[in-house]
Amino acid sequence: MRTKEIGVLLLLSAIWGGGFLFIRIGTPVLGPVALMAARVVLAGLSLLVFALLTGTRLELRTYWRHYLVVGIINAAIPFTLIGVAELYLTSGLAALLNATTPLFGVLVSVIWIKEAMTLKKAIGLILGLLGVVILAGWSTLPFSTMLVFAILASLAAAASYGIASVYIKVHLGNKVSSLSIATCSQLAAILFLVPLTLVAPPKHMPSLSVLLAVVALALFCTSVTLLLYIWLIAHAGPTKTLTVTFLAPIFGVFWGVLFLHEPLTFTPFVGLVIILLGAGLVTELLFRSRAGGAAQVSAEQNEENVATQVKGQQAAAECLD
Repeated sequence: MRTKEIGVLLLLSAIWGGGFLFIRIGTPVLGPVALMAARVVLAGLSLLVFALLTGTRLELRTYWRHYLVVGIINAAIPFTLIGVAELYLTSGLAALLNATTPLFGVLVSVIWIKEAMTLKKAIGLILGLLGVVILAGWSTLPFSTMLVFAILASLAAAASYGIASVYIKVHLGNKVSSLSIATCSQLAAILFLVPLTLVAPPKHMPSLSVLLAVVALALFCTSVTLLLYIWLIAHAGPTKTLTVTFLAPIFGVFWGVLFLHEPLTFTPFVGLVIILLGAGLVTELLFRSRAGGAAQVSAEQNEENVATQVKGQQAAAECLD
């Protein structure tokens, strides 16, 4: 990778990791539903404006049903679950748990589209589970029922991202652009989250810092990151771009320590290393054979081109959030 591409990769990872910081700031004040409703409204509208200015075809008439589904499982559900989780978790721990998204993506692929469960993938999944156990068992937070609930909510969000990545691969594939999927799924999420604010309104009147966190979460950690992500795929390739999965959680921990004074211990990084090793195995970024390299890059290109990491990210994480 050239210096410019490395710089964009680090910037993308830093902004994506910052999403967990902004959620931790906003969700105790606004509540998970209201915060994420504001996020999808601002992100969806900003992406729509960009799509219109660039002449991007959204293909609404053809794919609107799939956009609705993706809006639910790749935005409304995981966004809200992460917001709920961060009522009880540090932003750093939430970021680390979100690194399991590639593991869920591969597991769903094996179950849904019958991808082969190789020994490498099986070992990767086991390592990922071990990493989660380390993160949960040696957390600096006091053990409680709500802690367990929050960890499960974070993992459920990662699973939702994993399901979404396979759904997109099956039903949308290379038929529409990443920008179209991201724009329309964010707009679709508005239809589900905004009405829910009637039963789950903001808890308190937001301060200026909270409002700025909401704007940063929506515009930078959702809209801008997608555009950087698409640029990086085009210039550095999908395989190298996938390393954002490994860097974003580290930045997530760093921002939490720097701005929220969250405790920093060695144990979470042990869990993270094990999870990322597992993710590297299941996505076959590690120990790839030369013979399978071209085929793997082609497969990753298809998946990466439709990944939307709006995660806080995935999150994500299609092999990303």
